[in-house]
Parts: sequence; C-alpha cells; structure tokens
Amino acid sequence: MSDTVKAPQSMETETSDHASGHEHPSEKQYIIIALILAALTALEFGTYFSSVLPDFLNGLAIPILIILMVIKFYLVAAYFMHLKFDNPLLRRVFIAGIVLSAVVYFVMLQAFRFFSGFNTPV
Repeated sequence: MSDTVKAPQSMETETSDHASGHEHPSEKQYIIIALILAALTALEFGTYFSSVLPDFLNGLAIPILIILMVIKFYLVAAYFMHLKFDNPLLRRVFIAGIVLSAVVYFVMLQAFRFFSGFNTPV
C-alpha cells in the first residue's frame, strides 16, 4: 500500500479546463456589441420625439420600440449572459420562459384595451 497523497490540481489547470468548455467573445466583440446596443438605444430615444417623425411613423412608435427591445434583449442575453454559448437545453428553457412572459404581457395589454384606441380620448 502506498501512502502517497495526490497534490491538488493547480488553479491554472482548473481555469484552462473551464475555458475549454466554450469560447468566450473577445474584448473587441464586446465593444462592438456595446456600440450596437448604444446605437439601438439612441434609436429608441429618437422615437420619443414624435414631432420630428414623419406622420406614417407616429403610429408605429410602439411596434418599433418593441422590436428594438427584443433585439437588445437578445444581444445582452446571448453575449453578456453567455446564453449563446450554453447548452441548447438551457437556451430552450430560457427562451420558453421569455416567450411565455411576452404572451402573458400582450394578453394583459389586450385585456386592458391598450391597443384599441391610441387616438381616442379617454
């Protein structure tokens, strides 16, 4: 019988094992994504100035905001929360929860007649 005790693995080995699980975006990619998010935020901010928008876009402000919101959410969840690099099962569970919450949100908006009269006085 041997009384030798194995030395614990060094931190370097553990971190290299973790890093080999999936590839993280580079700093350059994070900066590009941050600039895209800033540009989308500027577009969202621009929708608040309805006097500057053409008449045909005034009624589209809310759908435009919702589309921009979804795009920004995807970018943040995919890259900053590393959802893009996770197990596909975890990704599906996360997306199912988001879809369910969006459906409940839109059903409640419909129940409160949010979409029924933007131009009618209350």
